[in-house]
Amino acid sequence: MKEFYLPTKIFMGDDALDRLEQLTNENIFLITDPFIEKSGMLDEVLARMKGRNNDFEVFSEIVPDPPIETVVSGVKVIEELNPGVIIAFGGGSTIDAAKAIKDFAIKLSILKTEPKLIAIPTTSGTGTEVTSFSVITDQEKQLKYPIVSDSLLPQEAILAPNLVKSVPPAITADTGMDVLTHGIEAYVSINATDFSDAFAEKAIQLIFEYLPRAYKNGEDLEAREKVHHASCLAGIAFNIAGLGINHSIAHASGAHFHIPHGRMNSLLLTTVIEFNADIQDFSNRHYSNAAKKYAKLAKILGLSSTNCRIGVKNLNQHIRLLQKELDMPTSLRQCGVTYDQVVKEKRVISEAALIDACTKTNCKIPALEDLEKIIESIK
Repeated sequence: MKEFYLPTKIFMGDDALDRLEQLTNENIFLITDPFIEKSGMLDEVLARMKGRNNDFEVFSEIVPDPPIETVVSGVKVIEELNPGVIIAFGGGSTIDAAKAIKDFAIKLSILKTEPKLIAIPTTSGTGTEVTSFSVITDQEKQLKYPIVSDSLLPQEAILAPNLVKSVPPAITADTGMDVLTHGIEAYVSINATDFSDAFAEKAIQLIFEYLPRAYKNGEDLEAREKVHHASCLAGIAFNIAGLGINHSIAHASGAHFHIPHGRMNSLLLTTVIEFNADIQDFSNRHYSNAAKKYAKLAKILGLSSTNCRIGVKNLNQHIRLLQKELDMPTSLRQCGVTYDQVVKEKRVISEAALIDACTKTNCKIPALEDLEKIIESIK
């Protein structure tokens, strides 16, 4: 039996931040990163809450790929404040860290009551504001650990397009390709349903239409808003259906090669699609379910899809054209990773990817050697 529910209330539009004015008489724990704290962006949030609430604590120790140590530091601070509301204001790393801090604090029984978690994303990529996922890094082992639990779901998400208009083009491209990967992986997941497909299809359409505009002109607020919405929609889709080996490999290899997560997903995307589609030769007429869905997706995007083979081929070509328009690298070498590094790390990366939680919902069961070949193919 499958189920669908959306416990996160979503506020959107130019005035979405005004939701914060409704918070009164609360102890508020605000989690962000040093850049946002110094940039002045934080003022927009604080101005809507000060004078109406009791106590504030700003925790700004968040770094990209938040390590376990940062989560532990946050738990220590939250214990002293005992907040009724936690606000995560930042990119995916900030929201992931806030989820983990709240979850650890509850599991350790150091809070009197469970606080409400409000997520305010300042990048359009992870969709973590509506998912039960959090990714934490073990720096010593060079591994990223996806944590999956419904207890991680934020109670509210605020999607304010003006918060993402200053995101640099390269980050816009990286995070946008992460959204696309979320949508496509959810679409062919073994747990996909009509409900997750609806969210995934819309997210994918929005990315192809609006991401190039957002990349070329960050002040294009319509494009920014549509990409921001696509990120949230794709998050809902994969929270229902799960992801796949594209993300499993990206989690493991990103930690070893130190490549931004969305960029790593982009590098892998067309190769993983070819692996999952599993179209062996021209005489094959018994296509996998994944191949059929990729072909359907191509048709939805207005591409020629007279049969599965053509549909999959054209979908991948469409992705490559998008990558070119976004000036995305298409090989590890272009990201500064040498062939010797690939050879040295491919086994340990593949072993980590094989046991990653995302692999469980991939549409095709991979062997260790399959993952190694995928990594080698993007060298």
